[in-house]
Amino acid sequence: MHIAYEARAVLPNLPLQIEAIACHGNHVLVGTKDSKDGSAKLLDYTIKRGEGIAEYEIDVNKSLKSFSKKPVQQLTCVPEHQILISLSDGLIHVHEMSHFTELFTMHKTRGASIFATDVHKTSSASGLVTYHLKMCVAVRRKIILYDWRNRSFMEITELGVSDVPRSMAWCGHSICVGFKRDYFLIGIQTGELKELFTTGNTSQVEPTITKLSEDLMALGRDNMSIIIDSEGEPAKKYALRWSDVPTVLEHDQPYVIAVMPKYIEIRTVDPRLLVQSIEIKDPKYITSGSGHVYVASQECIWKLEPVPIHNQIKELLKDKQFELALHLANMTEEVEADKQMRIQNIQNLYAFELFQQERFEESMKLFAKLSTDPAQVIGLFPDLLPGDYRNKIEYPSTPTELMGAKLEKGLTALIEYLTQKRQDLLSKDPTADMSQPSSIVEGSTTTSSSKQRAQIIDTTLLKCYLQRYLKSVKFYYFFLFRPRCFSCLPVRLKDNKCHFEESERVLKKHQKYSELIILYNKKEKHKEALDLLLRQSQKVSSPLRGHERTVQYLQKLGAKQADLIFEFATWVLSAHPEDGLKIFTEDNQEIDTLDRRKVLDYLSRAAPKLVIPYLEHIILNCGDETEAFHNQLIQMYREEIEKLMPEFEKTLPEGQSFTRAGSEPGELGALKKKLLGFLETSVNYAPKKLLAFFPKNAFFEERALLSGRAGRHEQALAIYAHLLKSANLAEAYCERHYNPTCEDSKEAFECLPGDIKVDHVHKFLGKVLEIKAKQRRAAQVSKSLFYAENLQLHPKSSQEN
Repeated sequence: MHIAYEARAVLPNLPLQIEAIACHGNHVLVGTKDSKDGSAKLLDYTIKRGEGIAEYEIDVNKSLKSFSKKPVQQLTCVPEHQILISLSDGLIHVHEMSHFTELFTMHKTRGASIFATDVHKTSSASGLVTYHLKMCVAVRRKIILYDWRNRSFMEITELGVSDVPRSMAWCGHSICVGFKRDYFLIGIQTGELKELFTTGNTSQVEPTITKLSEDLMALGRDNMSIIIDSEGEPAKKYALRWSDVPTVLEHDQPYVIAVMPKYIEIRTVDPRLLVQSIEIKDPKYITSGSGHVYVASQECIWKLEPVPIHNQIKELLKDKQFELALHLANMTEEVEADKQMRIQNIQNLYAFELFQQERFEESMKLFAKLSTDPAQVIGLFPDLLPGDYRNKIEYPSTPTELMGAKLEKGLTALIEYLTQKRQDLLSKDPTADMSQPSSIVEGSTTTSSSKQRAQIIDTTLLKCYLQRYLKSVKFYYFFLFRPRCFSCLPVRLKDNKCHFEESERVLKKHQKYSELIILYNKKEKHKEALDLLLRQSQKVSSPLRGHERTVQYLQKLGAKQADLIFEFATWVLSAHPEDGLKIFTEDNQEIDTLDRRKVLDYLSRAAPKLVIPYLEHIILNCGDETEAFHNQLIQMYREEIEKLMPEFEKTLPEGQSFTRAGSEPGELGALKKKLLGFLETSVNYAPKKLLAFFPKNAFFEERALLSGRAGRHEQALAIYAHLLKSANLAEAYCERHYNPTCEDSKEAFECLPGDIKVDHVHKFLGKVLEIKAKQRRAAQVSKSLFYAENLQLHPKSSQEN
């Protein structure tokens, strides 16, 4: 509870009996009853704050002794139209407000028991404000509806009801009516009645209907007030419960004030709180308007002076009544920027209190909405911020200690919060982020830049992952059904902003070496990553055991890290040469950037046996046409063959010094086939240069191919015909290299031996004669065509000739 109002007796001990009160602005209108003749007197008081000693300045503006012959039952001020409406002697009277001159009496309302008004404010596009006034009057068992037009009430319709209304209020396009036993909602367009509920068991108390807003009403039922909407449906889960049965209620935002037999009670709807009880002697009436609330007995009038909103907010914050404090903060009249700052401060305190109440999800959602400094939110949890940093953060009170299931629940909400904040930061231009985050305690220090906030968020997300999910029995549930928690794991993201040293420390502490490798990679700490992979490769229980992760890591580095690749590839090549070669042969963009000459030089030193496979890869698979590489592959084939030849020659029969290339068994034959095939297909080697390396007493077929490529056809044919003694190979060679456009038939014929028989060359001679005849006929045709063309171009010259 807190003090929202102070009751001040502004008009004590009036000599007349009060029957009705109303107010507008600084005016209080009092309808009284003369004890002698029962006539009504209207008193108009002006009540203002006093200066100096006097608390109030009270003036009697008017005193109308003959306002009505009968006591006034009800008064309502309508300052928007400058009229006063009164009910006396069963009739509705309308008065001009300034002098209370009666404008007219509504005779059709004779027998009226109560009335209710509704003023609806509308604004046009041009800014013109209009006020639409409606009134309903209960006349015995009917309700007459009126509309205020041209300074008069025009009847709209008349609705019949089953009983005499005891209370009424407008609500949207309906009227809520309280009868002796029940409440009904009546549609003004259709007249349809909707039964709501009974008025309760306390028959001696009149039903109460209090309008809370355009579409909310509070209906009394015994010691409760049930909140309904304009459709007659319950608008709140719980009713307001009063300590006694109210006789009348008034709404003064955000408070509902109930008049009890011996005191008044003040409550709020949202949140549902008892705010204050004020003892007043025999209160009976209550009215409000223009920010003023007055309560009256039959002899005295009190003003409920509201405690300044700022003071109320302070008290509410002490009592941790943040929702009500927010209601009041929204009502303050101050510079908008200051107002929003105050609201934000209250909301931050409220979010902190939600955390203290272990309502973690609500708390985190509110912190996210408020742009609260993430570091201060993270600091609510244990062991997520460095101790010296956390000790500098100021909180309203010591954050609740979290352990076990509570900690798990809190961390789950924190992860959702941090994930959202991370996305918010990524969606902004970092250079444009000039706004400072809010703080939980007003005025406390916050993180200075979005870069720092991003670093704290990502590092904390990593810690939450380690602390929450990897230790929880629900780990697999989250992995399968809430993968968002893992997709946001910072070290796995390319753009992670994790604080390197802190993240490295916690990953080592939890022995999360796979994640540590990812961190090293994202932060380009490649040497540290490779050192760790090397150490862990020999540990049986390590998830990084073996060489595969090192191979994968090295494959992704590229030319800039060539020296590092060569340094850490050595142990893999030594232990697992085939997999080690994949470091340089995998089909990916990074490997394509490596300098192949440097790789060859490195392999020549570190793993000579892998030079040939590497050269075969870059030439045959990658299509490298570099002459030096082609020459080197041929030389490597030759050198390997020379190493194997002595053993093979020992197996040859006596007198046989060689066999056909490629027919040798095992590795030697395979190498010979590769060499011959490569010499035949490649066009990017230097044959003349290579010939010097091939001995003349071996490699006959290889030398023949090289000689042919060098244009030394006689040497090539001599090898096939005389050394290899193979006419077929010589003939095949001639067919491969024969070019009819380059060879003269006469010269070719003269090359033949003199003793050759005609039968052996008759096909050749016939073909030559056939070709020569065709050439002669073609020449004759061409000559004739040229002659005819010449006649057409130069007829006279031709005739003269």
